Amino acid sequence: MSETPSPTRGGARAVDGSDAEKRQVAALSVLAAIALTGMKLVVGLLTGSLGILSEALHSGLDLIAAAMTYFAVRLAGQPADEGHPYGHGKFENLSALFETLLLLGACVWIVVEAVRRLLGEPVEVDPSVWAFLVMGVSIAVDFSRSRALQRAAQKYDSQALEADALHFSTDIWSSLVVVGGLACVLVAERTGLAWLRNADAVAALCVALIVVGVSLRLGRRTLSGLLDEAPAGLVQRIHKRLSELQVQEVGRIRLRKGGATTFVDLSLGVLGDTSVEEGHRLADEAEGAVCELVPGADVTVHVEPAPAAPGSEMTLARQVERVVLSEDRTCQPHDILITRASEGLYLSLHCLVPGNMPVEEAHALTDRLEEALRRHIAGVGRVVIHIEPRSAGAGP
Repeated sequence: MSETPSPTRGGARAVDGSDAEKRQVAALSVLAAIALTGMKLVVGLLTGSLGILSEALHSGLDLIAAAMTYFAVRLAGQPADEGHPYGHGKFENLSALFETLLLLGACVWIVVEAVRRLLGEPVEVDPSVWAFLVMGVSIAVDFSRSRALQRAAQKYDSQALEADALHFSTDIWSSLVVVGGLACVLVAERTGLAWLRNADAVAALCVALIVVGVSLRLGRRTLSGLLDEAPAGLVQRIHKRLSELQVQEVGRIRLRKGGATTFVDLSLGVLGDTSVEEGHRLADEAEGAVCELVPGADVTVHVEPAPAAPGSEMTLARQVERVVLSEDRTCQPHDILITRASEGLYLSLHCLVPGNMPVEEAHALTDRLEEALRRHIAGVGRVVIHIEPRSAGAGP
């Protein structure tokens, strides 16, 4: 038998509110990237600063990445359909992968240009007030956008927004490096220290190194999502939690993530005579346990028959139940307690019997049940049977 989650327990999301906010944050990032790219490009061309031009290219790629993020968020927000039964969340992973490739391409251009200037004729750089002003504005805007994107990424578990936030955060550090390079050129003009004139190209190389580091980290996370890699230790934590349930075994556990939703597919082994109702209850418990560890997860639980572990309390309890029912079908055993002691097994159980059963007959029944339990179950030391009247109309 199998159990599939309900919309609330399975982590269905509030589509309208979350997607609207994600699109709004992504759209504002596109506008910010347009403004920054334009400013850096104009000032870089006017001042001849490779550092600012490299930053303009970096911001241009951020603009492309921000636009891709915006469209990826829109596509990922579409509900599951026949062609995409797990939803469209992977569009966010694809967007992040393309952003990684764009960043690595920018690094190649920056390194080539920086090395060319260091080895060839240096290009005059004008460290004007406009250069410092545009970089200051860039840092302020990058700081604002990175915080907004990071908050939205954490709130909605969006890899696309997280990647965009990482881009803007990287821009802050790379902009600071460029400002440092421009300051060194300015000092060189004032002091005559010629070697400081290469600081702009060196700053560009530093920008490239920063971007490479970010690209590799982003690429690693992106591939992890695309290849359905489970978070480290999560399967083990889920297995440990499920083992605490009243099941014979925990079978396979498979995880995959699509956008903000984690899909969990697992199987539980129960005794073959477990009722459908009990299996349904165990599936609900398993789903709830998984959602405690992975909030919002979409959980599918497969309940399958499994042999009981030899000598386990559950096995002995089922054996006690079968012995009692074989002796008297009108007797309903419940609350079976098994304790292992030095003198043997201590069995305690309650039995529901017809309310009109005479006391003498009930006493004879307990003697007969105790004898049967000792005969069929090895190692029984003490048996305590509590007889209880069954309400009229209840039971067989």
